[in-house]
Amino acid sequence: AKGALIPHRALIGNLTGFVCSQNLLRSGSGRPPKKALGPGGVPADAVFWSPADWAWTGGLMDALLPSLYLGMPIVAFQGRFSPERAFELMQGHRVTHSFLFPTALKAMMKAVPHPRERYRLKLRAVMSAGEAVGDAVFGWCRDELGLVVNEMFGQTEINYIVGNCSQSVGTDGHPAPGWPARPGSMGRAYPGHRVAVIADDGSECPRGTPGDVAVHRRDIHGHPDPVFFLGYWKREDATRAKFTGPIDDSWCRTGDTAIMDDAGYLWYQGRSDDVFKAAGYRIGPSEVENCLVKHPAVANAAVVPKPDAERGALVKAYVVLAPGFVASSALIGDLQQHVRGQLAPYEYPKEIEFIDALPMTTTGKVQRRVLRLQEEERARVAPAA
Repeated sequence: AKGALIPHRALIGNLTGFVCSQNLLRSGSGRPPKKALGPGGVPADAVFWSPADWAWTGGLMDALLPSLYLGMPIVAFQGRFSPERAFELMQGHRVTHSFLFPTALKAMMKAVPHPRERYRLKLRAVMSAGEAVGDAVFGWCRDELGLVVNEMFGQTEINYIVGNCSQSVGTDGHPAPGWPARPGSMGRAYPGHRVAVIADDGSECPRGTPGDVAVHRRDIHGHPDPVFFLGYWKREDATRAKFTGPIDDSWCRTGDTAIMDDAGYLWYQGRSDDVFKAAGYRIGPSEVENCLVKHPAVANAAVVPKPDAERGALVKAYVVLAPGFVASSALIGDLQQHVRGQLAPYEYPKEIEFIDALPMTTTGKVQRRVLRLQEEERARVAPAA
């Protein structure tokens, strides 16, 4: 772990993303707003809640500090997350805006498929980040929560840099700027930030070509971007390795692989160290995981390479079953066929292992590295067995 030093000005760099992802844009029409506005220019009845811990960048910079900056009340709850408790909190405190990471949304989708039949919700906007949302969760939010989830991408060092803004009506009740979310996409660069997909040498990749998501030290106006961290604590070597190019004119690599399309939308491929090759094909685990989660038997899934002498690696999936389903060879075959029917033939998991729970970080991210190292260790000791 590396300590990232964050300047106070980074909050300003975060705010354009927060405002956009929470659908708080104003139309600029000059007409009187239909809703009374609070001191920060947001609706006076707006209430924020997120299960993200305030000790984490997500909870601090994506929830607590932006809400306080804009004068928006934020609900504090100390306790373990559960889907039912999340819905109860949002109903009881009339929550209008939230940050719910994909792991939480998946759990809520599986536990309460039709939430509006049980709860009176006031949600107007939900931002999600930490992992790829996927079109299964995207569709559930649209159909069952009645809103388009705004996916966001960032990291502690350079947070809130890419995402969506689905707003079509401003806080004054009139049309406001925004851009339509594309299911499965990370979104586009939030206002001000200069974002690109770059190759190993620091050059920008052609559209449609995978590469490293990077943010330039200077914003689109040529000024220093305030969102940047100062460096890693007592790790000048790690700080230098994070940047490509001259110090005042450099790209900061996120370590995440994506493709940028002609409209500037980014399509997540996975962490650079999570993407792998199997039989010569490049595999992005998130696409296979998203496909598996669409099956009613799957609560969550993680895809990693399994070492193979002939192919280099096989696609292996670790699957957490949804309540009411039992592991069996027949179910394995059903899940494999499910993926075959939706993705390329080389992407379906050649092996599936059922597991009670996936290894997770405290911030809700799947630790694929733990599973990958487990497979490597199994392959290492297999000949002796």
